[in-house]
Amino acid sequence: MSEKTVLIADDDAEMRFIVKRSVAKLGCRVLEARDGEEALELLLLEKPDVLVLDVMMPKLNGWEICRYVREKEELSKVAVLMLTAIGPAVNEMTSPLYGADDYMDKPFLIEDLVERVRDMLENGRPEPDPDDEE
Repeated sequence: MSEKTVLIADDDAEMRFIVKRSVAKLGCRVLEARDGEEALELLLLEKPDVLVLDVMMPKLNGWEICRYVREKEELSKVAVLMLTAIGPAVNEMTSPLYGADDYMDKPFLIEDLVERVRDMLENGRPEPDPDDEE
């Protein structure tokens, strides 16, 4: 997986450190963004395979970034995993609306996050369900 790239976007430095250290064990390249603007810049420059995206960030929030990713053809293969402490019901409702491929509620087990990222790296972005499209 050394040719694969994961971008972690979270304004919490400790969260970025933990996620980066754990995901890096998969053998992929891991990039970090401290806020939404930095995440967007890195997305356009690096076109990562997987984007691990916190919802509540300064400048641009995770939902805005996710929507942007889904509107751009050149980013269509980027798999998006949303992270939030907003609550499971809100996360379950909103993450798919913005085009996230998966979501996790904080707090979460780091092993679960690494497993989801591994699956996204190995299998790519899941094909959209035609029944979900209008």
